[in-house]
Amino acid sequence: MLSMRAGHWAMSNDVARRIALGAQGFCDRPPRGAVDRRHLRRVMKRLRVLQLDSIPVVIRTQYLPFHSRLGPYRAGLLDRIAYRDDAWFESWAHEASLLPVESEPLFRWMKARAREGHTWKWLHAFASREPAYVQRVLAEVRERGALAPAQLSEPRPAAGGGGWGNRSQGAMALDWLFRVGEVGIRRTGNFEKRFSVLADIVPDSIRNVPTPTRAEAIRALSVQSVEALGVGTASDVADYFRLPIRDVRAALAELVEDGRVVSADVEGWTRPAFADPGAVTPRRIEGARVLSPFDPIVWKRDRAQRLFDFEYKIEIYTPAAKRRWGYYVLPVMVDGHLVARLDVKTDRIASVLRVKAAYAEAGSRAGALAPRVLDALDDLARLVEVEEVRVERRGDLASSLRTQLAGRSASG
Repeated sequence: MLSMRAGHWAMSNDVARRIALGAQGFCDRPPRGAVDRRHLRRVMKRLRVLQLDSIPVVIRTQYLPFHSRLGPYRAGLLDRIAYRDDAWFESWAHEASLLPVESEPLFRWMKARAREGHTWKWLHAFASREPAYVQRVLAEVRERGALAPAQLSEPRPAAGGGGWGNRSQGAMALDWLFRVGEVGIRRTGNFEKRFSVLADIVPDSIRNVPTPTRAEAIRALSVQSVEALGVGTASDVADYFRLPIRDVRAALAELVEDGRVVSADVEGWTRPAFADPGAVTPRRIEGARVLSPFDPIVWKRDRAQRLFDFEYKIEIYTPAAKRRWGYYVLPVMVDGHLVARLDVKTDRIASVLRVKAAYAEAGSRAGALAPRVLDALDDLARLVEVEEVRVERRGDLASSLRTQLAGRSASG
């Protein structure tokens, strides 16, 4: 149910869920042939931001959102677009992220704030204490090109207070220069950073764009957030690019007044919502797919609970004895509903995708669900390039998955 009147929508939670999934590209027509650069660019145009993470338990998280929307593809395509074509660039947005390079002007105010000290205290303290050294590092990157911290002529060992593993002072200088917008990042090999001056990554046509004011940038990013979400609360909108909530509320009020955003009420939500006036409401969302823990559909956990009645917590940092679901648990979406969660690990030596635990959500019948979940696992196995899926015995969905696997083996 969706009712509209001038400047305001009212909708059921089911409609909000379908609008959100449509905005995120889950009902876009799948590629007929092999997935190529155009398809990944199309998805990024929907997402606007892609969260990065270095933990490769299954595959690094940034590769999964494209797979969830497009199906299996060559993961190296992402790296080519971002780090060779320079169509995307790394910035601190929704945590460490990739964004379309055209977005660079909208994040300059964040880098100016970092320079003023609105970043990690230890990093700002280091840059304030060692300005001459930081400038020498910048000069060397300008002279020599892309460099890893260890390749600096004066990398300087850690001297304490280096945060995040007590890194070398060279690494800290490069991180500071990244946070304030002097350098950018390219990745090579095993997700290793190489720092280049930003001009080598962001073209002149974009760097020469006049810098928006903070208010202008937040207004533009709020529009992007609403378009990517389809519908969300002010908190959802602010979280998408990790914007200050007070500024976002002011921007949304202006955007509603201008007709760029529509105010909304969603059944069951306790806070006012905001919707993209251009959003569509898909009649249905089809397909079975595994999601990243950091997919925009689930990365804000209270939103995932509102939309899908899906309580989600990643338990990587929870002691093993206290974990409820497992170490690296991925949500499973079937036909637009989150119906299961799987503790998964890629065993590259054995060429096996190991499902260490499998759980069906309340109200889902494990026997009926198993074939669809196994389809999603087969697709994931193709993405991570392993030959086999194996399911261990833990979880109420595991037995049905094992039976389904055995049946396929017998008929194969």
